[in-house]
Amino acid sequence: MDGIIPINKERGMTSHDVVAKVRGILRTKKVGHSGTLDPSVDGVLPICVGRATKVVDYLMGFGKVYQGSIMLGFSTTTEDLDGEVVETKKLDEPLTDEQINQTLTAMTGTLIQIPPMYSAVKVKGRKLYEYARAGETVERPQRQIKVYDFVQTRPSIFDAEKGQQTIYFKVSCGKGTYVRTLAVDFGRHFGLPAVMSDLSRLASGGFKIEECLTLSDLEQARDEDRLSTVIQPLDRALDNFNTITISDVEWEIVKNGGFLNRPQTDEIIALKYNGNIQALYQYDTNRQNYIPKKMLLVR
Repeated sequence: MDGIIPINKERGMTSHDVVAKVRGILRTKKVGHSGTLDPSVDGVLPICVGRATKVVDYLMGFGKVYQGSIMLGFSTTTEDLDGEVVETKKLDEPLTDEQINQTLTAMTGTLIQIPPMYSAVKVKGRKLYEYARAGETVERPQRQIKVYDFVQTRPSIFDAEKGQQTIYFKVSCGKGTYVRTLAVDFGRHFGLPAVMSDLSRLASGGFKIEECLTLSDLEQARDEDRLSTVIQPLDRALDNFNTITISDVEWEIVKNGGFLNRPQTDEIIALKYNGNIQALYQYDTNRQNYIPKKMLLVR
């Protein structure tokens, strides 16, 4: 069984919980996910099964879309509502729509981001959250991220008694972006502590929330013997590459990992044979031909 299952992850579950559930439902061990979702976040989590685990990295290369909210007035250790409050500062008056929209727009493009301490980013062989839980500090590496679109989705709400304002947003971003940190950075523009107070993932790996199954849906599909109708081909992960259908002669070369003498069209090409993408080949300028980059070999 090879393919991708876009799951709508429920809140309260880790991404690894979902993988374990899918392994049990499909009765197979070769299962992986593409892009961790925190337990407090729901939404699109593409699950790769069988040979599709070879294309996880390519799924993660697709952009992601989230919707959620930022709460101004306090900050936490985890940059969301799960952590301990570390700073409070009441707002005397709410930010205006103009202030909000201008700042969200300013936070698009190529940005430098420092990942939160409560994250799985590794430093010196340990995950940042392991340092955080041990009460240790460590210098966090800066990383370049891309934010394609960051907009307000509905009017904000101001709680005058608490001095807190909730801003509702939708963001389209690239791989490695921490939306929690975007929320905190938004507050910093105004000298205010902030947290991400709610988040759902609407799209990931080229899949939209409308295409997703719940784990219950997947169980039902198994019980009704129609898993083949809900598992997407691994080719979906390779939509960003130019696909070329190869001949019988070329297939004999490719399945043995040989080089292809083809004029360069793209740096990386997806080779299709017998209706499936069998391999990714990359152009070698020294040899002036295509050489294997990723062998999939779906028979």
